Amino acid sequence: MPYFILPFPAFDPVIVSVGPLAIRWYALAYIGGILLGWYYARTLIRAGHLWGARATLTLADLDDFVLWVTLGIILGGRIGYVLFYNLPYFAAHPLEILELWKGGMSFHGGFLGCVAAVMLFAWKRNISMLSLGDLACAAGPIGIFLGRIANFINGELWGRAADVPWAMIFPGGGPLPRHPSQLYEAALEGLLLFVILGVLVRRGALRRPGLIIGAFAVCYGLARMTSEFFREPDVQLGFLWGGMTMGMLLSIPLMLFGLVLIAAALQRKNGAA
Repeated sequence: MPYFILPFPAFDPVIVSVGPLAIRWYALAYIGGILLGWYYARTLIRAGHLWGARATLTLADLDDFVLWVTLGIILGGRIGYVLFYNLPYFAAHPLEILELWKGGMSFHGGFLGCVAAVMLFAWKRNISMLSLGDLACAAGPIGIFLGRIANFINGELWGRAADVPWAMIFPGGGPLPRHPSQLYEAALEGLLLFVILGVLVRRGALRRPGLIIGAFAVCYGLARMTSEFFREPDVQLGFLWGGMTMGMLLSIPLMLFGLVLIAAALQRKNGAA
């Protein structure tokens, strides 16, 4: 047992409620991530020198794309959670698939939903699919960071039992002190990933369409794999093949996808779509 256990701050997951309507931290994280990501993406589009000559996307394109990517993230995240994490339960209770306020979203599903939104919107507007994807991925870590902070506030997705000085006893997590793995994920998948992609952007990565998408996929996969060593596996799944978790298994094809995109992007001439 650790010599010192940090008390879990026990936030109220509901910020404010008026009658049956409630605003939750998790919903605010999604809204804040989308708005801040939109603002950051606008600054990148305005910085024409980052794209070579000028951005292949306009501010109007981005403004219209926000709704598409929001729907892609929400629908993909929910469908991914149903399919990857709890299919037997939702097969028996299909109406609960619509109960988003009870939680249950998958990053990997949300990523696929974002990919679908990028492909459809780029095809409809006849703009560069890879450049739009680069823009979305450059801003993505902002939402991931806020989402992991919301996981911590909700006291969910806690870590494995630990004896580190900063271990916490989470409500619903039993009597054992645990890693605050949500904060690890916020730091690795959010802050660190944002910095890495920001450095690449400023070094000219947007001039090679697909490079930021690939770097996002590889770096997120590595960060998630690392975090999973500290995170308690989902109770309905437990450990899978070779002691791996579902998050680890889903990250492997994501990283392979990223490596392919990076290799293809590096073979292109700067600015070639």
